[in-house]
Amino acid sequence: MEAYFHKDKIEAGTDEAGRGCLAGPVFAAAVILPKDFDHPFLRDSKQLNSLQKNELYDLIKQEAIAHSIQKVSPKKIDKINILNASILAMHKSIKGLQIQPEFILVDGNRFTPYPQIPHATVIKGDDKYFSIAAASVLAKVARDRYMTRMSKKYPYYDWDSNYGYPTKAHRSGIEAHGATPLHRKSFKLLAHMDKLNQLDLFGQP
Repeated sequence: MEAYFHKDKIEAGTDEAGRGCLAGPVFAAAVILPKDFDHPFLRDSKQLNSLQKNELYDLIKQEAIAHSIQKVSPKKIDKINILNASILAMHKSIKGLQIQPEFILVDGNRFTPYPQIPHATVIKGDDKYFSIAAASVLAKVARDRYMTRMSKKYPYYDWDSNYGYPTKAHRSGIEAHGATPLHRKSFKLLAHMDKLNQLDLFGQP
């Protein structure tokens, strides 16, 4: 893992969580870490267990020079598509930083330039740069906690364990109880239904 891309610039790493979910917002975070930041198991949040993610969540928020966590709603996702919504969430997280960065490190290979700040996209960046990995952890933990809270309001979809991803239990809940306002109507909610029949059942996005 690398501590920075440019040693002499204020760098923010950014990443999103929840692109592949059937329900819930897409979250993104941006993080500016000290140049000497190091951690033995900070990496892509998908490689961490729940205890590690929650421990890192608190540590990152404590140690970061600046951090921001933002989300984009399911309704907006349906309107502008998930890729654009993910980029919008990352832009919002960058805007929310207490300090404006001079350079942005972005996980993945797709990004719309942020006004007046250069960037680099990095495939598997959350396993290469600490700032992107930190953003991955903040976005993932914040989103998981949000979906766990929402599972109390909508108890039929197993969101406290699948967090909105397309599991068998989640799809069984949709089939039995229908879609909620948090479901992304532009996604294929039921695997055996085509898009036209889904829209007839659940309504237009």
